[in-house]
Amino acid sequence: MQLTGLHHVTAITGRAAENVAFYTQVLGLRLVKKTVNQDDVSAYHLFYADAVGSPGTDVTFFDWPRVVQNRYGAGSIAEIALRVPSRGALDWWLQRLTEAGVNHEGISEEAERALIRFSDPEGQALALVNDNGAPEGGIPWERSPVPEDRQIRGLNSVKLMVQILEPTARVLTEVMGFRQTHTAPSSSNPARQVAFFETGPGGPGSEVQVEAGPELPRGRVGRGGVHHVAFRTPNDTEHAQWRQRIAEAGLQVTDIIDRYYFKSIYFREPGGILFEIATYGPGFSTDEDVEHLGEQLALPPFLEPYREQIEAQLHPIETEPVP
Repeated sequence: MQLTGLHHVTAITGRAAENVAFYTQVLGLRLVKKTVNQDDVSAYHLFYADAVGSPGTDVTFFDWPRVVQNRYGAGSIAEIALRVPSRGALDWWLQRLTEAGVNHEGISEEAERALIRFSDPEGQALALVNDNGAPEGGIPWERSPVPEDRQIRGLNSVKLMVQILEPTARVLTEVMGFRQTHTAPSSSNPARQVAFFETGPGGPGSEVQVEAGPELPRGRVGRGGVHHVAFRTPNDTEHAQWRQRIAEAGLQVTDIIDRYYFKSIYFREPGGILFEIATYGPGFSTDEDVEHLGEQLALPPFLEPYREQIEAQLHPIETEPVP
């Protein structure tokens, strides 16, 4: 039983229309599902991914306009790194981000990989990483405004921030089956070290970085920050086994929750960061044709009877990317 990598990362936006425009028109991702937060149906839940919404390619957002601004610190996820296929793609993205007026730090070399750090319009910390054409990338979307050989291929890694490394490292390695591969100085503070962990086959899409420092102030999750990170497991049987394993490790874990597009469990690691383990499917084409993913508000069957009330409290947003 082994987690096979990242499933999705869920962040928070306070400006849904601007969020859609940035992630589809600037980053070229596909809006594969426009639904609602199943625990708060007054809020959109937007999923951006590859052409079909493959697990491991999703960056998702809750639309919570009234939530406070995010503050990075201990107990937060400080960066979402996305993968692109080559150094040439990074050069192309450097020009694209500059022309789009996106603040970025240029191309840098860290831990023997080339990357560009930048932020979305609400301050969400992002990075594009050269994956050197590694396998298991997402399926290109032919209607993306980004050329196929430059498109984002999915999630590369996430960076956690904690005050003390060891408790988080123990959960990752002894409970969740990650392997610690190496450490490197922090890009933001060379006095701090970042520990690198990977799961499954390793490589892009399987990595968690943990930056630790006892002096780190507590973070605050809000607009422009990450709510949680999800890891993937292939089937319901292993999913149930993961729940049992996490509970036996003494962590408070939820019951299995059927999200309709996948099943989920949630728990917090010792540093306070919310983890999810999700199944591969059934997937986003369960209730929409692949050609028309994300074009309409999709509701799981248990919310469908309340569609009229739900739609009445949601503001319309533009969902069509501009080629």
